[in-house]
Amino acid sequence: MPTVLIIDDNSAVAIALEVLFSLHDIDALRAASPEAGLALLERHNVDLVIQDMNFSADTTSGEEGTTLFRAIRERHPDLPVILLTAWTHLDAAVDLVKAGAADYLAKPWDDNRLIATVNNLIELGQAKRALQQRLQTELRQRRELERGYDLRGMVWQDPATERVVHLACQVARADVPVLISGPNGTGKERIAEIIQANSSVRDGPFVVLNCGALPAELIEAELFGADAGAYTGASKAREGKFEAADGGTLFLDEIGNLPLAGQMKLLRVLETGRFERLGSNRERQVKVRVVSATNADLQAMIRAGSFREDLFYRLNVIELRLPPLAGRPADILPLARHFLGAGKELHPSAQAALLAHPWPGNVRELKNIMARAGLLASGDVIKVGDLGLPAAAAIAMEDGVREPDRDAIGLALSRAGGVVAQAAAELGLSRQALYRRMERLGIARS
Repeated sequence: MPTVLIIDDNSAVAIALEVLFSLHDIDALRAASPEAGLALLERHNVDLVIQDMNFSADTTSGEEGTTLFRAIRERHPDLPVILLTAWTHLDAAVDLVKAGAADYLAKPWDDNRLIATVNNLIELGQAKRALQQRLQTELRQRRELERGYDLRGMVWQDPATERVVHLACQVARADVPVLISGPNGTGKERIAEIIQANSSVRDGPFVVLNCGALPAELIEAELFGADAGAYTGASKAREGKFEAADGGTLFLDEIGNLPLAGQMKLLRVLETGRFERLGSNRERQVKVRVVSATNADLQAMIRAGSFREDLFYRLNVIELRLPPLAGRPADILPLARHFLGAGKELHPSAQAALLAHPWPGNVRELKNIMARAGLLASGDVIKVGDLGLPAAAAIAMEDGVREPDRDAIGLALSRAGGVVAQAAAELGLSRQALYRRMERLGIARS
């Protein structure tokens, strides 16, 4: 049951509030002076404070209430405080609301408004505490990963990314093939580097082959090597990627582009560790950890006959699915600051535009945009105009105020864990203004 602390020297007021709260399943503590109220705060867990503005007889300045509020805020910066005020010192209460008080109510108060305000603030406080606990848990898990594994400098904050990184670290020492799936530009090669860096072959070579960057007729030669005269232009023997990666890891990016003939040979290497160079009859033996990646739907390719089902299951012993950047929004700003480098910062309007952009090019697109913004910005603060984003994503004004659409509101609510006040703050709106927009756009309150 939530607990409210009432600090008021008028016992009639305190008792009336205590009875009102008891009718709505809210516990109440009473204190008749600022000193007693501060002492109770040290001994009890309190969800909200309701305080008077004057405590001495014939005093109407509100200075005592101001001093009490500042003392509460200094010791409990996140504790919501409602001020009970008379019209004679309304200005002082308004100033304190600007300084961080949750609300003020004039005496005599309206019971319905008071209960509604208290319930909203208690609910908001509970949601904030739950969010803070979740963030602290995520930070602790991130620190544990950083201490226990070599993460190759990877930057992330979103739980969706952390799940992939954690699983990559878990499977790194297992000598099994790993398939990393996800759209282009999401960081699949970095995940492969993490697997290599924490594997039993971390001291061996890490060799990369992009199967989509070579003509089909050259991929086999790249993978397995070729003897002199094996194909037109092959004037001397050359080793392939498997030989180069012996004792280490071979990362095959865009594995879906491998032609069927190459797929068959790759399957044999995975099963036996043996292969022949093109144009050679001599078998070669290697010990290679294979990590592959794709942005294609390999299951659909199997149904279409363009990808071998037996190879898929051999490669897919462990699958890591890396979401697109838009699906892990908490990564956007940390990555943007990382790419921007020290000495420059993001204006709130630029932050809003980055969060609103759909990122079809994922992390690669973000990296390029921040590199360009860092070069072209006239000062150390990157503004929305420096980003060069499409007009739809750069609606934000220079003061950070913009009219959010349905997607922007949904994204803000998702990042805030459903806490409307937090989402509203991110969007530059009041809680009531956000509620009105949610109602107009048909977004349900969770």
